[in-house]
Amino acid sequence: MADVGDKRPSYDSPTTPFRKVVLPAEETVKIPRPPAAGPSVPLAPPAGGPPAQQPPPQQAPPPQPPVHRGGPGPLPQPPMRQQPPLYPPPSPPLPIPKPPRRGIGDIPIKVVYLLGAILVTVLAVFLIFVVFSGDVPTNKQPGEQVAPVVPVPSSAAASGSAAPTATESPIVLPPVPKSTAYPTLAGTASVVTGIISDRNTGISYPRLAAPWKAKSFPPFSVAQRIGKVAVPHTVVASAMFPGDSPATKPSKDADYRELATQAARWSLRTQYPAGATLAWTASQKLPVGKGWTLGYQVTYTFNGKQQVAQAMVTIVEVGKTKPAMLLASIPETNKKRWADINTLVQRVRPL
Repeated sequence: MADVGDKRPSYDSPTTPFRKVVLPAEETVKIPRPPAAGPSVPLAPPAGGPPAQQPPPQQAPPPQPPVHRGGPGPLPQPPMRQQPPLYPPPSPPLPIPKPPRRGIGDIPIKVVYLLGAILVTVLAVFLIFVVFSGDVPTNKQPGEQVAPVVPVPSSAAASGSAAPTATESPIVLPPVPKSTAYPTLAGTASVVTGIISDRNTGISYPRLAAPWKAKSFPPFSVAQRIGKVAVPHTVVASAMFPGDSPATKPSKDADYRELATQAARWSLRTQYPAGATLAWTASQKLPVGKGWTLGYQVTYTFNGKQQVAQAMVTIVEVGKTKPAMLLASIPETNKKRWADINTLVQRVRPL
């Protein structure tokens, strides 16, 4: 008997119900489950015969290019962008340029000025030590005449033991007192502006302010003077003992007192007019170190008029056989400077 459902109407009306299709039980299709992901293990072939040949796996069909909505044909592919490398390749090392050669013109001007200043300073210091040895600058005025001093006599001539010449008479001195304190002289003492360190003789003494000036005055090592270079001199000067060295180095106060007496006799001949005489005013030991100081007043005739001067001489032991000498002579024309002699007597020292 034919199924009623096999008779279809000649047309499908909108209200026609869907036909239910029933398959027989034996036509049911079983779809195997795909194997789980993992390492593939080859299956052992069954015993008793060669392995069954497996059909080759089906390959997926190649993807079809998309179609333009406006018409057939594949879509244009965008250009492939190359991925930049993760790290840029190392650049080759640059060659080290050689330093350019520098000439004199490439030296900075500040360096030139600095080198010039150093050179001038070194030259100035060298000239100071060479020209102004004795630690006292010579401020001799241009055109000034320096009166040479009579050469230093020998010890025999200084002591008067030798026979006098036709133009030179012996100088007889009064006995020297063994000990007499130096009196305070009249006048106002000059300001002390520093210390003169005479390294040629090995003694130091005060540097006096104006009108005293340090000038060249041979044969002295260092000299401070007032006024013109003329007899009688107004001078404070240092030198070695004027005469031959003693046979033995002095050791007692009497030895230094005798040398100071010879130096005072030499000053009468070199610093005053001929015929000058002296009278002792002081005789005492050196305040520091070994030595002796004699003070004396000199009487002389100058331009037909009798005048006086105050003077002192100090003999200082400086570690040699011949001692050093400090001489000061101030005529009465500068009597207001007589007090400067007291300053010198108190502050003369060996170096």
